[in-house]
Amino acid sequence: MRYADFEALALRLWAQVPREFLEGVAGLEVSRKTLPHPVRADVYTLGECVPLPTEAGEMAGTVQSQVILYYGSFSALARDLDDFDWREEAWETITHELRHHLEWRARAPDLEQFDWAAEQNFARSDGDPFDAEFYLQGEPVAEGVFRLDDDYFLDHPVGTVPPQVEFTWHGLRYTIPVPAGTTLPAFLIVEEVEEPPPGELVVVLRQEQRLSDLFRRRIAPVQMPVVARPAAP
Repeated sequence: MRYADFEALALRLWAQVPREFLEGVAGLEVSRKTLPHPVRADVYTLGECVPLPTEAGEMAGTVQSQVILYYGSFSALARDLDDFDWREEAWETITHELRHHLEWRARAPDLEQFDWAAEQNFARSDGDPFDAEFYLQGEPVAEGVFRLDDDYFLDHPVGTVPPQVEFTWHGLRYTIPVPAGTTLPAFLIVEEVEEPPPGELVVVLRQEQRLSDLFRRRIAPVQMPVVARPAAP
């Protein structure tokens, strides 16, 4: 199905949602992006309900959301599944994401930490100082994997800096080198994986927690790009 046809289908389905379920929802967006699952192969994120910043003057605790369907993810699944039903999957995804909105409205204060983490990630992207553990307040999407906007962070607590790191992304194993002289914490921005995320894929090496860390001065994190290679079987 072409993007324009899928967008028209999604908007027709959106118009069928009872209005009482759309309170606080800014609307539906159909994105061209493809969001591969960070661990499982052949699994893609079809849609999301994204919280929006609260405007000045709005009541504290209110939540505004945007529902997003990812056309690229639908297309990827349709290529793999002969019996893929675009309409059924779109309707199921829309209703699923609206349930997320209702859940968020019930626990609005929990979004404050997520908003703080998003601000820290913007600082990281701009090369400004940032908290080295901000990503742990992001959305947990798998064990040791956190998401903020389009960026994915793979958490790797270590005792000492290893010469290389092995990790799984979308069902495939990869190895990345750790450049000589790297200090902890380190944000390794991974390049050249199959099915990359829309944003950055970052392997984070951080010191394993110890009691003595409570009294130790925090060290500013470092960032550097690394190239991934398929891990040896």
